[in-house]
Amino acid sequence: MASHTAASLKVELNERGWRLTPQRETILHIFQNLPNGNHLSADDLHRRLQDQGENISLSTIYRTLKLMARMGILRELELAEGHKHYELNQPYPHHHHHLICVRCNTTIEFKNDPVLRIGAKTARREGFHLLDCQLTIHALCPPCQQALGLP
Repeated sequence: MASHTAASLKVELNERGWRLTPQRETILHIFQNLPNGNHLSADDLHRRLQDQGENISLSTIYRTLKLMARMGILRELELAEGHKHYELNQPYPHHHHHLICVRCNTTIEFKNDPVLRIGAKTARREGFHLLDCQLTIHALCPPCQQALGLP
């Protein structure tokens, strides 16, 4: 899994019969410059683009996020907030997983190399090319456990 540049995205899109539009390039650039540990929803991305003076419609953002996730450029995350978030799909050793409190939405990123190795081994064995392997653990954090009176 390699880091994507605008040039590599253009090649990949062209191979599939699509174009690298200015909007797609702008969205890729936002994710490339997103600090580690940050995830954006489509609405978050739309607001960020508007703040930068970019006029990209929300429907274009949704289509682009889905396309980039299918291509393995972005990771689509099901966090506890009820809508999808996205982050750049980083190659090893930046690959990580998520521990999410279902009550307060606190999200902790963690590394677990055995999970990635098992995913890669399984994909190879079945003749697949691994694009992403993610483990998401939904739980209750200590403050929420305490607030609920759990031991």
